[in-house]
Amino acid sequence: MLFFSRRRDLVGLDIGTNSIKATQLKRTRGGLELVHFGMATVHPETIVDGVIMDAGAAASAIQQIFTDHTITTKDVAVAVSGHSVIVKKIKMAQMKEEELQESIQWEAEQYIPFAIEDVSIDFQVLEKPPTESGEMEVLLVAVKKDVINDYLTVVTTAGLNTVIVDVDAFALENAYEISYEVNRDEVVALVNLGAAVMNINILKGGISEFTRDSAIGGNHYTESIQKALGLSYEQAESLKLGGEVEGRTLSDAKSIIELVNTELAGEIRRSFDFFRSSTQNEVIHKVLLSGGCARLPGLREYLVESLDIPTEIANPLRKIKADPRKFDPEYLEYTSPQAAVSVGLALRQVDDK
Repeated sequence: MLFFSRRRDLVGLDIGTNSIKATQLKRTRGGLELVHFGMATVHPETIVDGVIMDAGAAASAIQQIFTDHTITTKDVAVAVSGHSVIVKKIKMAQMKEEELQESIQWEAEQYIPFAIEDVSIDFQVLEKPPTESGEMEVLLVAVKKDVINDYLTVVTTAGLNTVIVDVDAFALENAYEISYEVNRDEVVALVNLGAAVMNINILKGGISEFTRDSAIGGNHYTESIQKALGLSYEQAESLKLGGEVEGRTLSDAKSIIELVNTELAGEIRRSFDFFRSSTQNEVIHKVLLSGGCARLPGLREYLVESLDIPTEIANPLRKIKADPRKFDPEYLEYTSPQAAVSVGLALRQVDDK
């Protein structure tokens, strides 16, 4: 979804709750090449539930990434998600794009639970044949203006320019399309497990059929371990990822993690069931996990058993060339699930429609 545009190279900037990721790509005759990739951890209270609480701290983290990795490009694409983002697939009478531009605002009022003057609206006509009644499918996106303004403020404070505002779920879709072969008969669920928000985008033949954001993520594991074992947030975070803290190991947190696994799987299953009920019980053939939480020990295996769907950890960098003299291959392999949104943003063209 394109809210702002200008023709220049850009950096995909994923401003997450737990960390900020920056990715820059270059298109060459041989394919895509990784130019820059950097990541910085932010304090848990910097961004809460997708709301930026400390713009100064977030801006400083961004500046640190750009300085440490010598990124000179100033134009960036960012993405938003959470309860302030509304994505709806609607049917409208066939019309030219100029007419659609005029009528979409009125149409949107029926589907958006916010005052229309408080949101920024964009749309995309889906590439599907018209229905028998002559209607076309339109993907409608609305984002609260105050959320967009918060992100613009952070980027501006960091000395950068926002040229595109996207949605996390669609950035995931972009990353998937360049990383994996798209089977036109296959239904794939992209599940991005962030620190505070889980993004789900279900694609059929590479086209988005269903999106949903849920307020559950990696922080739920950390906070549960912290409370049950009397640890600091940082200690609980380390233990969650398999580290040892004050003589405690991952096995001490096993029962706590399993409880959250059950809750997370239940949330995913409810989303999948809703998708199936609205699409004549479509079969989901595969789940691709991304986000920092995707690396949680044992989670992939748990979801395979719980959902009864083949599940793998996504690698959005798998088809992108990276000079091993500049990028540690093992580091990229490990961090690649966290790069999904920033890679998808880095793929955006400022003249996209």
